Amino acid sequence: MASSKRRPWLKALVGTVAVGGIAALGLVAGSTSAHLFAGFAHLDWPWLALGLVAESGSMATFARAQRRLLKAGGTKVHLGSILAVTYAGNAISVSLPLAGPEVSTAFTFRQFSRHGIDPAVAAWALAVSGIVSSAAFAVVLAGGAVTSGSSTAALLGLGGAVVSLLPSVCVLAALRYRSVRGLLNRLLDRLIAISRQLVRRPGPGAEDFLEQFLDRVASLKLPTLQYAEVFALALWNWVGDCLCLACAIRATGSNVPWQGLFLAYGAGMTAGSIGLTPGGLGIVEAALSAALVAAGIRGGHAFAAVLVYRLISFWLVMAGGWAIMAVLTRNTRITQVANRPSATGTTTHRRWATSLRARSPRP
Repeated sequence: MASSKRRPWLKALVGTVAVGGIAALGLVAGSTSAHLFAGFAHLDWPWLALGLVAESGSMATFARAQRRLLKAGGTKVHLGSILAVTYAGNAISVSLPLAGPEVSTAFTFRQFSRHGIDPAVAAWALAVSGIVSSAAFAVVLAGGAVTSGSSTAALLGLGGAVVSLLPSVCVLAALRYRSVRGLLNRLLDRLIAISRQLVRRPGPGAEDFLEQFLDRVASLKLPTLQYAEVFALALWNWVGDCLCLACAIRATGSNVPWQGLFLAYGAGMTAGSIGLTPGGLGIVEAALSAALVAAGIRGGHAFAAVLVYRLISFWLVMAGGWAIMAVLTRNTRITQVANRPSATGTTTHRRWATSLRARSPRP
């Protein structure tokens, strides 16, 4: 009953956000709709193909960074498997408002566990991957701020870079220093005590398990050179995505404003990270179009370039992710059926299960 009463408010909220996004996009396009249609009518297809290559490279480097981190625990996973999980996790992240990144992280953790990766190694790899990615984005923002040529934009960009680094610094401190980790353990103990009072969960021994888990995570390390490699891959993940935007600008017939491109890109990505709409839909388009206009591109051309960029980096990548998700789900169900104990024990059933195992891909 309570959930049915909340649905009209939820629908109204989603509708308001959607209408607001569409209205914002309309304001950005405004009186330059002729330039917008002209940009689509005369697309430069070679630049569009280069945009696809840049975005594919961006996703591949992110998967390579995670694979390098997973090797710290002695686990070797095929790059194709990590890339499939990356696309599927990205599809979840951009499809759900507000909780998308959290659900995506839980899905990725579960997939890593199914590939036989130690949970502590998987958690460490995901945490460090997020930290390094935030640091790389801060570098992109800082670089865009320095090259923008505007003191106000530089201050805003550098401020955004510092803010984006704060969560990473806190997590690194917890992993590196035992005193900070002890503080985190005490906080978790208090939360567990509150949870037990409210829902009588978790059971006894949870505190010791969490402490051992955090100690195991903190013990995982990589050589400095490999950390540098992971950071370079994470940086290229952002740069490759930004180059996809540059290709979209060229594909729609405009010159790339290199001096303000990375800062404009950072502004769009920062606005989309709020998470009010799936994948920042409507918010990214409005913020990025406005930033490109401020960088020197005319409104209609900027809007057309952003739409082409989002077609590649959002819609196509999301569609590919959900297609991979369907394959992963199907293979998981086949494996579960194949491993299910037979009630009859007949030879036919055993042969059928063996054939299913042969069809399931290797991790």
